[in-house]
Amino acid sequence: MARKLQWPGMAPTRPNYSLRALRVFCAAARYESFRRAAEASHLTASAVSHQIRQLETALGRQLFERTPRSLRLTSEGRAFYEDIKPILDELDASVARHSEQTAARTLRISVQPFFASELFIPRLNEFLHHHPDLDIRVDTSDETLEKHPESADVSIRIFSRAPDSLDAERLFSLRLVPAGSLDFYDSVRVRGGRIVSDFPLVLHETWPNAWRDWSKQSRLRLPDPKNTIRMASMIAVARAAERGLGAALIPRRLCEAWFDSNSLVQLFDEELETAEAYYIVSRKDDSENRDLRAFKSWVLQEFADPD
Repeated sequence: MARKLQWPGMAPTRPNYSLRALRVFCAAARYESFRRAAEASHLTASAVSHQIRQLETALGRQLFERTPRSLRLTSEGRAFYEDIKPILDELDASVARHSEQTAARTLRISVQPFFASELFIPRLNEFLHHHPDLDIRVDTSDETLEKHPESADVSIRIFSRAPDSLDAERLFSLRLVPAGSLDFYDSVRVRGGRIVSDFPLVLHETWPNAWRDWSKQSRLRLPDPKNTIRMASMIAVARAAERGLGAALIPRRLCEAWFDSNSLVQLFDEELETAEAYYIVSRKDDSENRDLRAFKSWVLQEFADPD
């Protein structure tokens, strides 16, 4: 039998708070942020704050320590969260077991656009074939690095190191290779360890110094470019190089189809190995989600470099 929560000072009559308030509290405790809890609960931050204050009044306890820059559980708030969270999880599981929609499970996936178009989407049908009852929702709108979107159950992102706050599995290093169109390749001239032909550069805004780093690693001096094109997405960088606008540093692992079709040609053998790598990440609280675990296992099998 589930134990009944009773703190000194709590009224024995029906408490003046709702199930929604408890869920909002758990979200705020999980994220340590009213704003992020509001996003997860589809409320405003002020509504979350109001619900938390009502709950604190009903319990007669301060659940959070609030400062202008942080939000932390008090010791009593932590104890309350540890009591309440398993009860809400069991409630959700019970509802799911008796719901007509139990078979329609959903997994929300966020994948950076270039990874999605070149690697993920072409192989996704294999995963769906083995999980036909799973509703997959794929978001490719966010190219942000070092971030797991709050709206996603699992994401594939670039990180400089495995994030401590998330469950993270490394897939492969981000290695960039110089590439251009076939006509551009034919125009390149090298003399005495220096490129002496016109060599306009296409840059990704996230790695503005990539060409400089590549030049140092390859010991091949670049000419002063007559023009430089800066792009906000890797897809745009690759397309610009394909159209002959200049030389681009692009992820070799993601561009095999481009090279196989001669849409792009690798200009030099030297690669730039960055400090970043692709990771598949999810929240630690979701580690027991069997659909998420199955998906992560498939991604690791399909995309991770062998140890």
